[in-house]
Amino acid sequence: MSAGGVMPSGSSRSDRLDPYALPVQFRTRDAAADGNVRVVELHRERVIVRRAVHGMRMAVSLAVADFLGVAIRVMAPEEAGNGAVAIVLEHRDPALAVPLYYAPDGEEAIAEWQLWARVLGLPLLVGDADGTLHEPFQRLGALCIAGPMARRRRSSALKRRRPRILMRRKAGQLSDDTSIHRDEREIIARN
Repeated sequence: MSAGGVMPSGSSRSDRLDPYALPVQFRTRDAAADGNVRVVELHRERVIVRRAVHGMRMAVSLAVADFLGVAIRVMAPEEAGNGAVAIVLEHRDPALAVPLYYAPDGEEAIAEWQLWARVLGLPLLVGDADGTLHEPFQRLGALCIAGPMARRRRSSALKRRRPRILMRRKAGQLSDDTSIHRDEREIIARN
């Protein structure tokens, strides 16, 4: 995958698409296309996939909302190399899935995964070893839901005592001069 141009010779940086620099055009591998290459234009609202199959050129324009979500996939290690981590814009048709990020190690993969999902407004997905996708968190529409959180406890041992405002007040005491009226009829003023 190349992000718009050719990497400078001797550069050790991995290819990275910037989600904040959309629209972007890049080339990626496609086993079914002529030359095993397809060109992808990625906008905030649209994805355009251009490729040629048996000499016939085609362009497929899809809305970003038509995609299932942004998936993180762990690639199995090959014979000579190590495994890798890929962030993919997943579609119901696997031929239309768009790779967004690829790294030999997973140091920045989680941050990239969450960043792409936030920028494109799609749910986060996790790809299992058998190819199925599932969401890592429960959602209600666009809102992630979770169990209720426990009430935050303050770390002070004195916090369970009386509130401070009551500590400053003194309880009233009856003196011998205090008059107590009993068995009297209450007089209420009326207009």
